[in-house]
Amino acid sequence: MAEAYREGLLKKHYYENCPGCKVDQDKELQRGLPIRQLVSTWIVVLCTALPISSLFPFLYFMIRDFHIAKREEDIGYYAGYVGSSFMLGRALTSVFWGIVADRYGRKPVIVIGIAAVVIFNTLFGLSVNFWMAITTRFLLGSLNGLLGPIRAYASEVFREEYQALGISTVSTAWGIGLIIGPALGGFLAQPADKYPNLFSKESLFGRFPYFLPCLAISIFALGVMIATCWLPETLHMHGENVSPDASEEGLETGSSGSNVNEKTKQIEGRGPIAKESLLKNWPLMSSIIVYCVFSLHDMAYTEIFSLWAVSPRSHGGLSYSTKDVGKVLAITGFGLLVFQLSLYPLMEKFLGTVMVVRIGGVVSIPLLASYPYIALLSGLSLAFVLNCASVAKNVLSVSISTGLFLLQNRAVEQHQRGAANGISMTAMSLFKAAGPAGGGVIFSWAQKRQDAAFLPGDQLVFFILNVIEAIAVLMTFKPFLTQKVNAILR
Repeated sequence: MAEAYREGLLKKHYYENCPGCKVDQDKELQRGLPIRQLVSTWIVVLCTALPISSLFPFLYFMIRDFHIAKREEDIGYYAGYVGSSFMLGRALTSVFWGIVADRYGRKPVIVIGIAAVVIFNTLFGLSVNFWMAITTRFLLGSLNGLLGPIRAYASEVFREEYQALGISTVSTAWGIGLIIGPALGGFLAQPADKYPNLFSKESLFGRFPYFLPCLAISIFALGVMIATCWLPETLHMHGENVSPDASEEGLETGSSGSNVNEKTKQIEGRGPIAKESLLKNWPLMSSIIVYCVFSLHDMAYTEIFSLWAVSPRSHGGLSYSTKDVGKVLAITGFGLLVFQLSLYPLMEKFLGTVMVVRIGGVVSIPLLASYPYIALLSGLSLAFVLNCASVAKNVLSVSISTGLFLLQNRAVEQHQRGAANGISMTAMSLFKAAGPAGGGVIFSWAQKRQDAAFLPGDQLVFFILNVIEAIAVLMTFKPFLTQKVNAILR
């Protein structure tokens, strides 16, 4: 058996000092489930996902404490801008970080992104006014460009039979992070009020009531940044002369950075790789557009859920504390983890990727329509129904995201995935930047029309969310969403 492995290695030419070639050699010899690669991918994605939505449970109270809103109903308006600043920063720099990752490697971009979490997420927790909060979140998004490279990394570090597992690991860790982050924010914000025996009003955490959840995430990110020192680089670096326009050309052709010349040459056993414009690849672009619309909905929902839960009952909310919201999201995170590890692979196998996306979108509509009526409940019945609804909604959302991730990566060849993920990240970030801003404005407007004859109060908010979801579902049908002919889809 060992001789067969060595013979396989001899058939290919590997460069001695190329990190990508070393990874390919390791993959040739690798047998069994790649646990180490799965864990490293998981923690890196979790690190970048945690700070994105961790602020939502306490953002309502943070804006209130800044005293920038003249009326209580205007808090959601300002909260939306703070929530959007991260995604706006990421939208402006995603292509740049993709080019850097293609030219200098995945690992440097990953390390820089994690370092940005350590620094600017910590500073956000120490914000003393509205503009400092927006600035630190914007800088965090601008310098945290690792999600696109980690997707490319996941497709490069795993053997071909485990690439789907690697990509689903990215989406699962991302979904779990978007749940655990708000749970941490809910449990750890305002610690002097919740845990007076541990934190006094005069302590650092008493003077900065929203610093503790940010600090906890930053400490975790610091540990992950140290661990990435042992992360292997997957980019092939063979010392070719690359023209200055090579990376920009990659956005059109799908070739990447220092591999542009290499990819256009004949590769052993495969022949020349055709240069196909990603922007003309409709299976890819259609799946990205559908993903963007679902992302707009999900980001708006993530902010609105927390704002709705902590807003007063007189305005149609639940009058929850940040700790109550944290409990709901912690239960949701556990339910989501169990579902993704056990039931989703079976659903995808028997129903097919596109059908899972459609079913998830359709079922989400009546579920969201029930939220204003959930607010009429109280006590144990409210807690039970709300937790069930939250688990179901997030399970459906992550199932949709996982399916669309798979569609995007199946629509391109492996050598095009870096540029494809860069395009996807930029478009998705723009839509996600609009989500919290739009959601905050609509939420603030809805709270001022509690006595309206048509869709009073929060019914308007969830109705608009359902309209966006319905549009996204319609876009999953032909002729809009198409699939690559040779992709294994049902």
